[in-house]
Amino acid sequence: MIIKRTIGNKNLWGREKTLFLTSRRAPLWCYEKVFRWVEEFDRGQCAVCFNTSELEEEVLKALLVCHVPTVLVVTGKFHNTYNVQIEQALKEDRLLILVLQSEESDGKGYIARLRNWWVIRQVQHIVCGYINPKGSIFGLIAGRNDVSYLLDKTDLKAAETIEKPYRWTVSEDKRLLRMFYEDMGIHAIHKAIGRPYSSVYRRIKSLTMNDEVLKGREFEEYVLEQLNVADNDRLTLKEWRGDKSLPGIYPEGNSNPDLVLEYDGHPFAIECKWRSHLPKDISKELLPPDRVALFWSYAKERRMPVFLLLGIGGLPSDPDLLLLEPMNEKISFKALNKGHVHCEHLLEQIVACFPQPAGMKGKHPNHGSHWCEEDDKKLTELFRNNTTIPDLMAVFGRSRSGIKSRLRKLNLT
Repeated sequence: MIIKRTIGNKNLWGREKTLFLTSRRAPLWCYEKVFRWVEEFDRGQCAVCFNTSELEEEVLKALLVCHVPTVLVVTGKFHNTYNVQIEQALKEDRLLILVLQSEESDGKGYIARLRNWWVIRQVQHIVCGYINPKGSIFGLIAGRNDVSYLLDKTDLKAAETIEKPYRWTVSEDKRLLRMFYEDMGIHAIHKAIGRPYSSVYRRIKSLTMNDEVLKGREFEEYVLEQLNVADNDRLTLKEWRGDKSLPGIYPEGNSNPDLVLEYDGHPFAIECKWRSHLPKDISKELLPPDRVALFWSYAKERRMPVFLLLGIGGLPSDPDLLLLEPMNEKISFKALNKGHVHCEHLLEQIVACFPQPAGMKGKHPNHGSHWCEEDDKKLTELFRNNTTIPDLMAVFGRSRSGIKSRLRKLNLT
């Protein structure tokens, strides 16, 4: 592991440091003891934490809200750019963000273990929240004398001291939402409203969008922005599916593709997916066979092409990579790897996959293909020299609508 980038107060790294470790799936009953440790933390030292699990994210928020000097360690790329508490802590020089990069790559789990081992060697103390005895962390800290545990081995499901069985009031909901969107975290909300952590957790989930649904919505908005639906009079958004449901009740429309659009009278649909990394197994991690079959059936019934558009890395609102593949009876890993498309050419690549009328390719051999920079320069020069549309069609091997569309794209008409 190497330090790729540092953000914030570098002097914090020279302080005496305590690393908070927890297993990924930590139960809610351990939250009370964990947050008690945060409140009692010695401000003369520095806390070190990750943000890859729900409890780690909540501990980070609690540390920042309690003004504890903190080092946040991330790997690959730092994404929480717009977190209110992180922004404030950086301004007040009480936060350091270390962005680590592995010099080798053997899978996501391996990178996490390598990160843990690297950080453990840099700190003076280790404090453990909930540790799964079958997990990798248990083996990593076994036998060390610089480790303390917040939970006793005999700790069973701890009873929370504050109980409010009655319904949430509107004023409580307003306060919860305000604090939630200010990134205050579950501990601050628990203290302000006086309800158990489990009750606060469930209320947040019921009042806010599921994280996966929210990421999907952000990516869909990004796709529509790249397609330039608002300013393209040849492109119309026909349907935008929303994943609405009740427990055990799912509308049939949830099985349809996310977006249905129409370009020059030709309908097409897009199923949008965003992932932090490219899945190794498409059928298990992205689209199971029965889901692919539903999309394929939808395409045949509606007589329209259906595309899988996958965003990889970065943020849902700004992915590092776009992969486009026409939906068929089987989506393969190799096909997705070949479907790389630049966001600026997204619509062009989709249109290029449309079924073409007989003889279209013969008349316009470049129909649907990408416009390169040289073509744009040549088109601009010829158009400004009053070259007619039919002559431009002959020069570039494209249809009338293709020439006119590109002229509008270049702000020439």
